[in-house]
Amino acid sequence: MKIFKMKDYDQMSQKAANLIAAQIITKPDCVLGLATGSSPIGTYKQLIEKYNNGDLDFSKVTTVNLDEYKGLPRDNDQSYYYFMNDNLFDHVNIDKENTHVPNGMIEDSEKECADYEALIASLGGQDLQLLGLGHNGHIGFNEPADDFAKTTHCVDLQESTIEANKRFFASIDDVPRQAYTMGIGTIMKAKKIVVVVSGADKADVVEKAFFGPVTPHVPASILQMHPDVTVVGDEAALAKVNL
Repeated sequence: MKIFKMKDYDQMSQKAANLIAAQIITKPDCVLGLATGSSPIGTYKQLIEKYNNGDLDFSKVTTVNLDEYKGLPRDNDQSYYYFMNDNLFDHVNIDKENTHVPNGMIEDSEKECADYEALIASLGGQDLQLLGLGHNGHIGFNEPADDFAKTTHCVDLQESTIEANKRFFASIDDVPRQAYTMGIGTIMKAKKIVVVVSGADKADVVEKAFFGPVTPHVPASILQMHPDVTVVGDEAALAKVNL
């Protein structure tokens, strides 16, 4: 595991964008696994800037997103489908047909999860998977549990996750209680993984996830077992880490 301690959020975003850009330049038809939330927004802004400067071409890139709320239509401004278009896809030359996000409006959870898992397999898996890190150690919407979920599945969101996400909604009652998410096994099949993490409120979970025991009660701890993981954090998030 490689860990880069950057001065602040902007530098963290720049470093993560450089790693993703290198992947696209090295393999123009790569498969990128992408994440949502506040952590990767700066990274996407940096990628858009590189595209606008003529340094990146997304025309052959395929993307698969980690997760989506169940029950939110794609035109809802809090859906992750909407988020990805608003924060990245609408601003670069990616073919929208090659961008994939689970469909939260499919009621048949088993079928949607099986179809999404099959899609990822048909693409050969992710060349690079971008991840954020939840306060409770979740990656994607893989919440703390008694075992590691292997494949794409429907998950009941924990109260801490609902609480963390309520700031994006009019009220906590509007936050969906379920989501579709790639499983831990699906994430771990990615050839490379980049984790972005910022803020003093993440310092404790960084220590647990990357320097504590590997346990499904801290889902991100499994990343310690992956052969190619890069953690890019700001000084505040990595405050408890001696590098």
